Amino acid sequence: MNSAAIDQLKTHLGANGLPYSIPIHPNLVHLTLGLFIIGITFDFVGVLFPLQKPVFKFLAISTVRANFFDVGWFNMLASGIITFFTVAAGFYEIMLADAPSDMKSAWGLQAMETMLWHGVGGVFLLALIVGMTIWRGLQRYVWCKDESQQVHWSYLAFGFVIMFLMYIHGTLGAQLAAEFGVHNTADMLLRLGQNPNTLLK
Repeated sequence: MNSAAIDQLKTHLGANGLPYSIPIHPNLVHLTLGLFIIGITFDFVGVLFPLQKPVFKFLAISTVRANFFDVGWFNMLASGIITFFTVAAGFYEIMLADAPSDMKSAWGLQAMETMLWHGVGGVFLLALIVGMTIWRGLQRYVWCKDESQQVHWSYLAFGFVIMFLMYIHGTLGAQLAAEFGVHNTADMLLRLGQNPNTLLK
């Protein structure tokens, strides 16, 4: 999209700086996070299933180890797919961002620097999540197909590392909205001197 098209689009934006009332990217982010975290968590429970089996039995929970691995795989697959849309929506919305240039975040970054790091980090995380999805699929259908434990400890360890990177990356996104007011409807209305409580009803 060229700069003339972006300028024309900006003339039709709402109070949040977008052509629609609710930003899409943050909602897809939470879907990506939820699917990924559930995928790793259920695989982790599946790996530890022999130790937890007495607990499930005591609680009268009828479960099979393979079910945990099924949930882990399908959530990771969904995360790998939805993250493409998450990143695409993020880049679309970041092109429409009009962030202040005279402020710094709690991490000492200006809005443009924060957007740059958040954008690059999003592509990096997309690559990692897709890589994890492929790795998970190979374990399920090739390497561990005939084994009761479907995932390796190295896969789980790397999954927890990615969760930590997601936390750092998500903090940058939160700073864009909370500290710089990027696509934050209430913040934008306050800057315009309007009362968001009366306009958002």
